[in-house]
Amino acid sequence: MIQVVEAVPNFSEGRDPAFVAAAADAFAATGCEVLHTTLDPDHHRSVVTVIGSPGAVERGSLAAAEVALERIDLQRHRGVHPRVGALDVLPFVPLHGIDMEAVMGLSRRVAHGIARLGIPVHFYARASRPFGRTLAAIRRRGPGRPDADLPGLDDDGRPVHTRAHPTAGATCIGARDVLLAWNVDVEGLSLESARKIAARIREAGGGFPGLRALALRLPRQQRMQISMNLEDPIATHPTEVFHAIERRVRRMGGAVQGTEVIGMCPDQLADPAVAREMRIRDWSENRVLGHHLRAFVGGGSG
Repeated sequence: MIQVVEAVPNFSEGRDPAFVAAAADAFAATGCEVLHTTLDPDHHRSVVTVIGSPGAVERGSLAAAEVALERIDLQRHRGVHPRVGALDVLPFVPLHGIDMEAVMGLSRRVAHGIARLGIPVHFYARASRPFGRTLAAIRRRGPGRPDADLPGLDDDGRPVHTRAHPTAGATCIGARDVLLAWNVDVEGLSLESARKIAARIREAGGGFPGLRALALRLPRQQRMQISMNLEDPIATHPTEVFHAIERRVRRMGGAVQGTEVIGMCPDQLADPAVAREMRIRDWSENRVLGHHLRAFVGGGSG
């Protein structure tokens, strides 16, 4: 049976299209299929979504990590999205013919390869020990922030960077199921009001299970944004969250401008009527992960 893994690397570079093209090419050169790229200058962040065989995804991830190391300097980085590294987040997702345990092994092999580049690695989600460490916990500043699970190594294999590489920072590597990464843009609200909404809807504030949310100001677009990850879009349908945000925004005197999906849409957003209901920008069947997976498996790629 063909094995298919998804990788969704997040890079701390959102203003240079040439960088995103180079990162995507690094994956394509190993046999991965690049499904989508996102570039955001306010976040100063880009996201590349690929699928492929475990071997192709592993090789592509290491090649893309080298591109990020060569081209991104965190000392010059200014963006609204939280980050710890140049290749900031690298999750792996089992899609077909492979289980989570095997993908956890893949994540650890890639982590050791990135550590050999001198970059410390944190594990999160299913890859972490203890199980379920969150990105928020890793990004926390001060004494509550955990040490890296793997130190960055020098050419002789000796630990040289235990907290952060001077220009590339650290990388967070995870294994997880399919999730929805999305943003809801709002107008007519202050950042404080947007933060109150994010605090009320996220799981940590007693809101929707598996929902991570934060509020951001987008200076170039002159709007506020509720930026979210919905970890289980089957248990909690995205429309429930969208309408909860819409109600709270309206009560505070603002208006929802639309929804942006980062990367691919899970199958819960495959219905055009749902996309219209949530006002998803740039939606098409080509943005639905399941369509690409069925074509990939049917074509015997990888």
